[in-house]
Amino acid sequence: MQEHILSFKYQARFYTLGELSASTRQIWIVLHGYGQLARFFISRFAPLTKRDIFIVAPEGLSRFYLESAQPGGRANERVGASWMTKENRSVDIQNYLHYLDAVYEDSNRKKYSVPVTILGFSQGAATASRWVSHHNVKFHRLILWCGTFAHDLDTKSGAQALAGKEVLFVYGKSDPYINDKRFTEMETICSILGVVPQILSFEGGHEIDEKTLTNIA
Repeated sequence: MQEHILSFKYQARFYTLGELSASTRQIWIVLHGYGQLARFFISRFAPLTKRDIFIVAPEGLSRFYLESAQPGGRANERVGASWMTKENRSVDIQNYLHYLDAVYEDSNRKKYSVPVTILGFSQGAATASRWVSHHNVKFHRLILWCGTFAHDLDTKSGAQALAGKEVLFVYGKSDPYINDKRFTEMETICSILGVVPQILSFEGGHEIDEKTLTNIA
């Protein structure tokens, strides 16, 4: 058996909130976590539109039913998306990097010179860190929310991309996925990257906290 890789034309969706205009003060590109859909995730950022912030939510290119098939059919029809898995991961990464580049270009097609914030939540944090290290996106701030840098990040290109940028690490004090091991991993890679992130916490778990979000904005 021989594996083959081919390229072909592909369509993918993304969502926006607010209006991109001359009065836009910021653009936020927000990347959801594992098993989420962009149209639901983006609703968490609705309060920011009152501050003339334009929100863009890409969606992972792989979708799946959230519950396994049961005898007689699926338990429900809930669908989630993923940025990648361990299967064919290098191709998935290249695909979503090209996709995110295209979303970025389309979202700022009017070329307004406003600050761009990239926020990655959970699995989206690793995705966001890979993307900004890709060098094809101009941004001012990176927010890793309930997630950390990708463990296999290209630290050389990452250090270059993050030089002079604002980096925030935000987490819920009750988040079961953020523990001492994750903090140690974060500290190690930040040291390699030459990054000193601002660390913010809130009373809550693995979620987007509205009060913390608006304070950052």
